[in-house]
Amino acid sequence: MHSNQLHKETSPYLLQHSNNPVNWLPWNEKSLKKALALNKPILLSIGYSACHWCHVMAHESFANPAIAEIMNKLFINIKIDREERPDIDQIYQTAHQILTQRTGGWPLTMFLDPKTHRPFFGGTYFPNEARHGMPAFPDLIEKVATYYNNEQDAIRDQGKKLNEIFNNLMPKNNNKIIDAKPLKIVRNEIEASFDKKYGGIGMAPKFPQTTILDSLLRHWRKTAFQIEPDIEALFLSTLTLTRMAEGGIYDQLGCGFYRYSVDQKWQIPHFEKMLYDNGLLLTLYTHAYLATGDELFKKISEETAAWILNDMQAADGGFYSTLNADSEGSEGTYYIWDNNEIEAAIKKTDLPLIREYFGLDKIANFENKWHLTIQTNVETLARKFNLTIAQVNTIILEAKSSLKKERKQRILPSLDDKQLTAWNALAIKGLAIASRAFSRKDIIEENSKAINFIKDNHMHNNRLMASYKKGEAKFSAYLDDYAYLLDALVESLQTHWDTQHLAFAIELADQLLEYFYDEIDGAFFFTAKDHEQLIYRPKPMTDDATPSGNGIASFALQRLGWLLGESKYLTAAESTIKCAWDMLTTAPHGHTSLIHTLDDFLDPPEIIIIRGDVKLISEWQEATRKIYAPKRLVFAIPDTEKSLPLYLNSRIPIKDKIVAYLCQGSQCSPPITSFEALIKLITESPIHQPKG
Repeated sequence: MHSNQLHKETSPYLLQHSNNPVNWLPWNEKSLKKALALNKPILLSIGYSACHWCHVMAHESFANPAIAEIMNKLFINIKIDREERPDIDQIYQTAHQILTQRTGGWPLTMFLDPKTHRPFFGGTYFPNEARHGMPAFPDLIEKVATYYNNEQDAIRDQGKKLNEIFNNLMPKNNNKIIDAKPLKIVRNEIEASFDKKYGGIGMAPKFPQTTILDSLLRHWRKTAFQIEPDIEALFLSTLTLTRMAEGGIYDQLGCGFYRYSVDQKWQIPHFEKMLYDNGLLLTLYTHAYLATGDELFKKISEETAAWILNDMQAADGGFYSTLNADSEGSEGTYYIWDNNEIEAAIKKTDLPLIREYFGLDKIANFENKWHLTIQTNVETLARKFNLTIAQVNTIILEAKSSLKKERKQRILPSLDDKQLTAWNALAIKGLAIASRAFSRKDIIEENSKAINFIKDNHMHNNRLMASYKKGEAKFSAYLDDYAYLLDALVESLQTHWDTQHLAFAIELADQLLEYFYDEIDGAFFFTAKDHEQLIYRPKPMTDDATPSGNGIASFALQRLGWLLGESKYLTAAESTIKCAWDMLTTAPHGHTSLIHTLDDFLDPPEIIIIRGDVKLISEWQEATRKIYAPKRLVFAIPDTEKSLPLYLNSRIPIKDKIVAYLCQGSQCSPPITSFEALIKLITESPIHQPKG
């Protein structure tokens, strides 16, 4: 069997290609020098292990000896896992959009000048034979190689223009005055693009857009005690969450969310399951439950937390990355059903009800088979079948259990078992919030275990690393790794105080400022100042499937700054807002994570610090978090904690008493030693009576 240089890698995606007849090389200095020495253009292929079209292109072209022979003859072929190297992926996705005037995706196929590493041509998936208006990949690469050999002047000129465009894309701090204008327009911009029938943004395909939905919930909460609360904002967010929970984007048997829906109604997903989506959605559904008390949102939150802990947690405490979309060579095979399978798994007496519940009495919804979605509610079924709601729920639970047991006999989709810092952090944050909301000590323990795993295994020479697999931490961490982890630690400290975790948060915050912060124009670069030098060092501001690193970094730093009374963190957050100001005023709906930072800047969050006996302070803390209050942070610090930063240490405990300090910005209340006084004070605070 043929073997190439990728067999030495640890990435599951790269290992998937290690037996291709293509002479794949990893991205490193040696590979780049080889391309330069041979004066061969670089064929750069970027994907990830759960990517369906990556598998298709690999099967059609990269496993084809004839096509591989052409690739090996004309190019230096480099393969990259975009989850390990988001820095490279981000740059060449942007370049692809500039060159083609189309959005990118995966697999990303770019052709680079070996002298400058600037792309001169690119695309995404190319078929092995010409079809659907796309050229055949072998014909294309021969033409690209000919163009490289004959058009060096044109390639050089295009590279210079691309470089100019990159420079113009860099956001600048123009010392704008910060005001509330973006807060006033973002809400209406979001609604203008909303699907008010099925929820979500746009028509199809549909992604969860968690930062936008979170923004709507926060906006509703801010107006909740005004004369005219924004009920529509709450409706838009909860409509989407309900449709998703009942739709096919949620695994109705095994729990957890798939990556996105290919249709408007959230019925048919792209079947890969990503850790990052589920971490973000766990946070969002828990917040929605606290805001509404809707038991559906509680159910989905607890089930998603269980899926993360049962299906994605490693024995070491960290979390794996992805479950593949494909199994047995096809997408969705593990999850879909035919009529015979359903009839064999479910009691005959229950079949009519289950058919209506899952819509199995309708036309098959996925390639002549069924992907399970909820098509009616239990109240309707109870009336139709003359049963109690409890009886209907019992029948549904038994049917789900039988179907799940049957499904487990199938071949599982493959697991990408690398552990990414950023994605772990999103899961850690979600688990922290869920454990508080549902008083789940078991989840708190797993949350702490995951933090300690990152702390003990993802640090190398006192610097954070991005990925971990088989005992090896690899790749210097990116902005998202630092930002998401810092945010998760600030959240987790509200669930369970651990002074070592605070020290870890401070260490991360200081490294963010030292290695990523732009001292001239403010905000944060995606890569550290001592990172490998690439053709462009971006400063990402826009939210995507995950929130902007700058948005989360500034948000978490600002909150840590208020907690510790640390001005350097507050200054960095303010400069990030200023650097992003043009984007916040022209397209705020694409930058909602930064909008949250702006909101906290203009109206600082309420911070409650409770000191005293460890058992008693938890009771006070519990009473302060019964409602959805996104602008309230509560830290219960035992009176036995001595090694606290100076500002926190000034919030001293009082012997044999519980004491609370309530602060907003730089203003703090006198010590509060009465539980009733604390409840009265937070009830009358700006959290409950928002400004404007």
